[in-house]
Amino acid sequence: MVDTETFVPDAIDEIRAEIGDANAVIALSGGVDSSVAAALAYEAIGDQLTPVYVDTGLMRKGETAGIRDTFDYMDSLRIVDAKDRFLDALAGVTDPEAKREIIGEQFIREFEREATEADADYLVQGTIYPDRIESEGGIKSHHNVGGLPDVVDFDGIVEPVRDLYKDEVRDVARHLDLEEVVAERMPFPGPGLAVRVIGEVTDEKLEVARHACHVVEDELEEYDPWQALAAVIGKATGVKGDNRVHGWVVSVRSVESRDGMTARAQEIDWETLQRIQSRITGQNDNVARVVYDVTHKPPATIEYE
Repeated sequence: MVDTETFVPDAIDEIRAEIGDANAVIALSGGVDSSVAAALAYEAIGDQLTPVYVDTGLMRKGETAGIRDTFDYMDSLRIVDAKDRFLDALAGVTDPEAKREIIGEQFIREFEREATEADADYLVQGTIYPDRIESEGGIKSHHNVGGLPDVVDFDGIVEPVRDLYKDEVRDVARHLDLEEVVAERMPFPGPGLAVRVIGEVTDEKLEVARHACHVVEDELEEYDPWQALAAVIGKATGVKGDNRVHGWVVSVRSVESRDGMTARAQEIDWETLQRIQSRITGQNDNVARVVYDVTHKPPATIEYE
C-alpha cells in the first residue's frame, strides 16, 4: 500500500521539478484518478495549471454539472463541449480498439487546442498502473496510454499517480481531504459510454446506456460494488403492450475487486434485479430486455469493450 504521508509531498515536488515555470493543462474527468492528479498539480504549480474537462457526449448522467460544482474553486476551469467532434469521429466505427484509439487521439487534439489558448507546454493526466498494464499487455488500449497518437504536441506528459492502483489512489484522495463523492466514486472508463455500447456509437444507444447506468448505480449503491454498470449489447425481440418490438438488450454488471486487475461478479438478490429491469425497460420504450452478467475477470474484462 502507498504511504500517503511520503507520496503526496514527493509527487508535488516531482510535478514542480518537471513543469518548472511553464504552464500545464490537466485532463479532468471527475473520476478519482484525474481528481487526485488535479489536486496534486494545483498544489504544486497553482495558477500555472488550467483544468480542462472535455464533455465528449459519452459521459454519465449529470457529469458536466457535477464537474462545475466540485471544481468551482479552480478559477481557470474550462469546460469544452466536444460532443459533435467525438461522435463524428466515431461514426461508422465498430471495432473496440479502433474506438479507443479514435477517442484517445480526439482527447489529445482537444487538449492541444486548449493548451494553445492557455500557453501551456505540459499535459497532466490521471493515468494509473492498471491502465499501463492493460495497454502494454495488449488486453485493451486505454485512451490515455495505448490510445494516444504517435505525435503529441506537448513538451511532456506528467502522470503523478502512474504507479498507483485504484485503491491506493483513493487513499491519497482521502489524505488530500477530497470530497467523498470524488474519493469514493466508482470507476468510470476514460472512453466513457463508448465502451458500454457494442458496435457503432449512436445517440440512441448512448441515451439508453446513460439512463441504464444511472439506474444500476442507484439501485446497487447498497451493495457497495467496486464497479456497477450497464451496457447496450445488441437487439432482440420483445413485447410492449400488444405490440412486438425489436429493441435493445441491456446487460447489467456489478463486480467486487481490490484493484481492478481481477474481479468477481456480485450476487444480487432477485428482487433488486427485477427492480432494475423494470426501471430500465419501463422508462425506455426501445429496450426489449435486461440480462445480468455473472462472468468474473478473468475470463471477461470489467467493461465490455
